[in-house]
Amino acid sequence: MYGLEAISTHNGWAMAVAGVIIVFCGLVVLSSTIAQFHKILRLLNGGATDSQNGKDLRWADGTEGAPASDPTMKHKLAESTRQFRLVSDRIGEPFPLPKLIERAELSGLFRPHSTINDLLKAGLIVPDGKGYFFWKQ
Repeated sequence: MYGLEAISTHNGWAMAVAGVIIVFCGLVVLSSTIAQFHKILRLLNGGATDSQNGKDLRWADGTEGAPASDPTMKHKLAESTRQFRLVSDRIGEPFPLPKLIERAELSGLFRPHSTINDLLKAGLIVPDGKGYFFWKQ
């Protein structure tokens, strides 16, 4: 016995359907796990939470951004300010952020988007209301 007759005789169709269901259920479990993985990472990261839009980073003690007691963050921010001021001096003030990011990437600065976000949150880069930015004196 060969072909479709053998498949029908030995429950091949039922095994094929069962296999498809098992694979589908496995993919559903895997995708659900990946979708919720950010919650596990947040717990392992020391209790930092973020809002649904991802813009508002708050720590477990209620402070925003990096803890104020972290002296290395202040040093990193001062160093980043110095580096980005050098890059923005070539553009001139007021400067557009996309052009500053482009120049920072060309200069090889580390994580320019994140660093500019930190500078904006710290109030070191200030918007002029017309789409351009300048350094706070």
